[in-house]
Amino acid sequence: VIWFYTRVLLGDALSWARAPAACLNFNCMLILLPVCRNLLSFLRGSIQCCSRTAARQLDRNITFHKLVAYMIAFHTAVHIIAHLFNFEWFMGAQLYRNSSSLPFVLSQIGTGDNASYLNPIRTDQTNPTIVMFTTIAGLTGVVITLALILIITSSMEVIRRSYFEVFWYTHHLFIIFFIGLVFHGFGRIVRGQTATSLLENKPSQCKDQFESWGMNGTFCPKPEFAGNPPMTWKWVVGPMILYVCERLVRFYRSQQKVVITKVVMHPSKTLELQMKRKGFSMEVGQYVFMQCPCVSQLEWHPFTLTSAPEEDHFSVHIRIVGDWTQGLYEACGGDKNETQEAWKLPKMAIDGPFGTASEDVFGYEVVMLVGAGIGNQNVFTKKIYFYWLCPETQAFEWFADLLQSLEGQMTEKGMVDFLSYNIYLTRWKETEAAHFRVHHEAENDPITGLKQKTLYGKPNWDNEFTTIGTKHPEKKVGVFLCGPTQLADVLEKQCLSHSEAGVKFIFNKENF
Repeated sequence: VIWFYTRVLLGDALSWARAPAACLNFNCMLILLPVCRNLLSFLRGSIQCCSRTAARQLDRNITFHKLVAYMIAFHTAVHIIAHLFNFEWFMGAQLYRNSSSLPFVLSQIGTGDNASYLNPIRTDQTNPTIVMFTTIAGLTGVVITLALILIITSSMEVIRRSYFEVFWYTHHLFIIFFIGLVFHGFGRIVRGQTATSLLENKPSQCKDQFESWGMNGTFCPKPEFAGNPPMTWKWVVGPMILYVCERLVRFYRSQQKVVITKVVMHPSKTLELQMKRKGFSMEVGQYVFMQCPCVSQLEWHPFTLTSAPEEDHFSVHIRIVGDWTQGLYEACGGDKNETQEAWKLPKMAIDGPFGTASEDVFGYEVVMLVGAGIGNQNVFTKKIYFYWLCPETQAFEWFADLLQSLEGQMTEKGMVDFLSYNIYLTRWKETEAAHFRVHHEAENDPITGLKQKTLYGKPNWDNEFTTIGTKHPEKKVGVFLCGPTQLADVLEKQCLSHSEAGVKFIFNKENF
């Protein structure tokens, strides 16, 4: 009812502006929660004992974050377009100067005292563009929109992968976005009838007597209008406090001393860092965020922990593929022939460890592990199928030694059937192909030196899932992927299509 006269001025454009605004409040409340990784790690550990399915949903936090961002962009666009129409209607009501027109009469209310006006465009000489860019709502709206455009465009995968620094810095415009969002409603441009005025001027009775409003002998005084108090801050204050606490925890962790105990330069420009930090405790499949202040004071990058929980250190393997990793490589002496002295090694900051889907790997009797690129004793698991897909032979070099050692250990313990691994080379040169053909009959593989021969091309996933399902009927098979989204879509579809006849494939993917 309070918006009756406002609808007379604006028509359906009012609803098209207010509904997306309400959706924006809700989505802006959600957008920060998926990136509170300490909170998610706590929740994951808390609910994992109750529901593994619910815990897996938390692993899709980045996907959820993106979906919420898309909805914010969509509702912002609708909100802006609706308000452009609103200002056209506001201006039209002032230009059509006819005292027999209800929109014009409503526009004249508050002209003298300017207190209870309904139309923010006060005269027919007012430029609506000036009103839009000189009011609190207009200015904050422009700032919010520009920040949102920069955040979304710089989040495109091509920019994020090629110019990560651009993505990183522009993403922090969210601070300006939220400040503008909180203050956006203080302008109170869209106004409704006050509760007191509704008692005296009931639209259902007075709408047709607008020409005599306020005159002697009439029971319908002029209606009074006011803007609603800003509500956005009530939606976002909770998540903002949580996020500030998250950043404080990250800052505290970043100040804890980390010691690099060993640096290993593997083939194909892969850097292994072995480190120690007081009180550090990890589980299989977890990851950490790393910062190297001498490379960048602001950038933090996620890396999977490659050491075992029982070791006296924790390690990561880093492929040198960008400016930040190249800077770290040089800081650790990777570009030098001589060994880097310990006191010259860079200072590192570590945040984590954080849980991922891979923590559940030993909760399945049968496991499929799929890796695309590089990025325990007495366990429940009885069988592991390992698939590794790489586009170049150099990527296999550093990992082949580990697999050779694993082969030997499995043979010694009589667990030859525990691990079945399949290595796929997805691209190769003609000269390499000729070499492979010549040495194909050799006992060991010509690329890795392993007994298991390298396969060429990409796996036939339908055949692989069918074979595993046949070998392990009535079992739950955990499928774990660390790789690109396209491969995740393929594997997830295979899990769904082959989860029948007793066997059930459960898909998990790393999402950091």
